[in-house]
Amino acid sequence: MSDEQGTAPTHQRIALSTGVELDVWTGGDPAAPAMIFLHGFPESHRTWRHQLADLARDHFVVAPDQRGFARSSRPEGVENYTPDKPVGDLIALADHLGIGRFVLIGHDWGGAIAWMAALQHPDRIEKLIIVNAPHPFLFQKSLFDDREQRAASQYIRAFRNSELEKHIEAIGVEAFFDTTFVKHADPALLAPEKAAYLDEWSQPGAMTSMFNWYRASAVQVPAMDEEPERPAFLSAPFPPTRMPVLVIWGMKDSALLPVQLEGLDEVVPDLAEVRIEDAGHFVPWEKPEAVTRAIREWLGRPIPR
Repeated sequence: MSDEQGTAPTHQRIALSTGVELDVWTGGDPAAPAMIFLHGFPESHRTWRHQLADLARDHFVVAPDQRGFARSSRPEGVENYTPDKPVGDLIALADHLGIGRFVLIGHDWGGAIAWMAALQHPDRIEKLIIVNAPHPFLFQKSLFDDREQRAASQYIRAFRNSELEKHIEAIGVEAFFDTTFVKHADPALLAPEKAAYLDEWSQPGAMTSMFNWYRASAVQVPAMDEEPERPAFLSAPFPPTRMPVLVIWGMKDSALLPVQLEGLDEVVPDLAEVRIEDAGHFVPWEKPEAVTRAIREWLGRPIPR
């Protein structure tokens, strides 16, 4: 769905009470129902370019470049990227814009933050939409119990390696793009966006701040040849979500496998799933029409005529 079918969002730089400045794109009527979109690694608000244009027709849409990404603030230190920090940014952003309750939608790391925000701030999040982002309990469980998911997640251990930036500096950002990102998405769809990615990744300190999201995470990713002690919380009841949740999943995701959908109904009482069989991890722009249609149908808000 092209931008021409909707309203292109506008940019503003917002200083938040959490001490960071974020580039934020908004569209639609501020009095309309609000939707906040959170992108993941290694992207920006552009993850949602197709959905923003469409949904701005009858929603107030908000899409930040999260801390550490693109030209938003990149505070130094791994400790500034623990998940509570972007959750705080989210709530501060909603407060700044005068948004009380809202629909929250997240992909990849944005989805991880969305899960956490939904568990910690159910009073603010009316509905939750997750796109190829595992539930925190099920993800950690799968890394201990599912060999295929553990193997697929070894890249996280690589991203936590403090020597990675030196390797990227040696080969160049474009070579890193061509040898990593391109393997997880359709090259034809990536080609027209490549310049935007390289521009964002080439900002001073950008690669380090993006990798710091992984380095700050408490998720344990065991090596394939080790069996560390199982986290205690995996043996305890996990608090359920309290709002309606839609999970959209590109089933050809090679990093987050379909095992992430198993047992989801046990921790998400009000759950709807849409599985998109012919899409991979980056389904918001791999199959934009299908994603936008799934969102609209679930929200019960058909495309305005």
